[in-house]
Amino acid sequence: GMFVGQHGSWNRNPPSGYKVLFVPFRGGRPAGPAVDVLTGFLTDKGEAHGRPVGVAIDGRGALLVADDVGNVIWRVTAA
Repeated sequence: GMFVGQHGSWNRNPPSGYKVLFVPFRGGRPAGPAVDVLTGFLTDKGEAHGRPVGVAIDGRGALLVADDVGNVIWRVTAA
């Protein structure tokens, strides 16, 4: 599968994006619905705490997410 960072759109109502999804693949093609992996970038009032702009996997298997609002890179690991 593949991880997808959705940067978010400031001019939509309701807001869209602002999350990271996982899209499962089988045989080199998408094979099922996308699953939310990382959310919570928007407050209840619709203000952005972060906007994911890029995703990668590091050498130890963690998901790295670049955030251009928080100016940080999040490192996400399995529980």
